[in-house]
Amino acid sequence: MTETRTPATTPGEHRKAAWAAWIGSALEYYDFFIYGTAAALVFNKIFFPASSPATGTLLALASFGVGYLARPIGAFVLGHVGDRFGRKQVLVLTVLLMGVATVGVGCLPTYEQIGVAAPITLVVLRLLQGFSAAGEQSGASSMTLEHAPEHRRGYFTSFTLSGTQAGQILATAIFLPIAALPQEQLLSWGWRVPFWLSGIVVIVALVIRRTLDETPVFRQEVDKADKELPMAVLFRDHWASVLRVVVASTVAAVSTIFTVHALSYAVNTIGLERSPMLWVGVLANVVALAAIPLCALLSDRIGRKPVFIGGTAASAVLMFCYLWSISTGQYSLIFLTGILLFGVAYSAPNGVWPSFYAEMFPPKVRLSGMAVGTQIGFAIAGFSPSIAEAIGPGRDGWIAVSAFVAVLCACNIIAVATGRETHRVPTAELGGAARPAVARS
Repeated sequence: MTETRTPATTPGEHRKAAWAAWIGSALEYYDFFIYGTAAALVFNKIFFPASSPATGTLLALASFGVGYLARPIGAFVLGHVGDRFGRKQVLVLTVLLMGVATVGVGCLPTYEQIGVAAPITLVVLRLLQGFSAAGEQSGASSMTLEHAPEHRRGYFTSFTLSGTQAGQILATAIFLPIAALPQEQLLSWGWRVPFWLSGIVVIVALVIRRTLDETPVFRQEVDKADKELPMAVLFRDHWASVLRVVVASTVAAVSTIFTVHALSYAVNTIGLERSPMLWVGVLANVVALAAIPLCALLSDRIGRKPVFIGGTAASAVLMFCYLWSISTGQYSLIFLTGILLFGVAYSAPNGVWPSFYAEMFPPKVRLSGMAVGTQIGFAIAGFSPSIAEAIGPGRDGWIAVSAFVAVLCACNIIAVATGRETHRVPTAELGGAARPAVARS
């Protein structure tokens, strides 16, 4: 009789990998999300002032989306590095690149000071942010999944996305006192402070990530001395899984519409106050911190697919409710629907996708498969605020924007529903290729 075994890790290593992923993702995505908040509130005025107000807003949101263009490129490069040289190498590199780009944005002269060179440099630094982010979640998810115990992979891997939510909370919370500054101070120096604080982020994250141990699963792959390129194997043997992840990942449009477009719509179109709208994001993310691991635990019990699909369907419906509530200007409705949408419903796919996507691939191409698939899908989601601004201008634009998000959610549901349920598949057999058998009497 034979069985397949996954190289063992100790309970201490399980927890260390999960918390390192949480902290690292929080710090990394603090950097990434402060750009989105600044794009919605100030970049149209200081980097694109030569345009009309509407065009300036569109260009500022497009600069946010540009970061997603670099993510597929970063996925190919960082995915190869992670599957060839190790998960740890990618996690150290991503946070260093992100920190350099973010501090650089905070030091940029404005359009008034250096003209067109200002928005051009802004876009270049945003591209570097996107390149870095391409390897972050896939690297952290691969690390935690390969350290996690059997049948608790969903819970441990969800720490990556809980960290991402914490980064959103920190980014928004930092902007709350900044947004309350008088307009002149906000546009002159106030907006720079959150970007400068990234210097501290880089130091903390580098210290944490350099203490991580490489996963036993990856070390076993290295011991095989297989010289075949991970990308070659990925697109030869696992292209269908990559395509499935691409389509499923478009559900991230819920996040970018909520985080960027809805904020811009509320402040620039409806004329609502900045601070209450920022608080909606903070409170929704606080709720998500609790909801994400709970949804992941549920997926460990009943399966990834029902949790994923249920949360996506609820997100599509609640997006209509949230954007409509913004159009009414009623803050009580905005807070209620915003928290239900982003704090509860969207936490289901957010809590499940790190394990569900990672479980589609064997360890040799796990990081590459996740990175390439998610980053192409996220690139579509990244331009959703710009698309939303174009298809849904004006007070009544919320209808077209909500319908656009609903279509992307439907695509996600089809991709997930037609995939393989993996929550009970042994770690050693994930991706359809079992590990070498160990004889047992």
